[in-house]
Amino acid sequence: MGEASVPYNAVLFMGIMLQRSVPLDEVVRLLTDRYGPVDRIFGPVPFHHTGYYENEMGNDLQKTYCVFEKYIDREALSTIKNVTNGIEARYAINGKRTINLDPGYITRDKLILASTKDFYHRIYLSQGIFGEVTLHYRKGNFRFFSWTYPDYKEPGVLRLLELARARLVKTLRDE
Repeated sequence: MGEASVPYNAVLFMGIMLQRSVPLDEVVRLLTDRYGPVDRIFGPVPFHHTGYYENEMGNDLQKTYCVFEKYIDREALSTIKNVTNGIEARYAINGKRTINLDPGYITRDKLILASTKDFYHRIYLSQGIFGEVTLHYRKGNFRFFSWTYPDYKEPGVLRLLELARARLVKTLRDE
């Protein structure tokens, strides 16, 4: 019989999609005030991978991907997602979002993203939030699934995640 254990902490990750009219530095400042300094950032880059957000947010969207210096307790992801939902609501105009924040975490073997939507490949975490294994790490690379969002397959995003993972692995080895 296995024994229950507390997993090591993980790297906090954030996908930040926004309309060009929303100042990215302002949103990043809100996040760093709450979660500490950003370790690495990729973007902003044009977001053109799906029309899913077009009716609500328009079609001239940018996305930036951040990893934070401080590690988080994995159980904090539900709370973080609910906080980011509050930030999205603060920036909404007439009930429509102008920003979309996708928090998640990186471990040695995966990228988990938080979602308010249930589906067959997501598990319930707590506080109305589900977790999705979006990427897994195997044989030196992050690899994707059939449900992985197209922007998470982009070389720049994968490189950011690999560098964040490498820092985590070094930290775990040094401990």
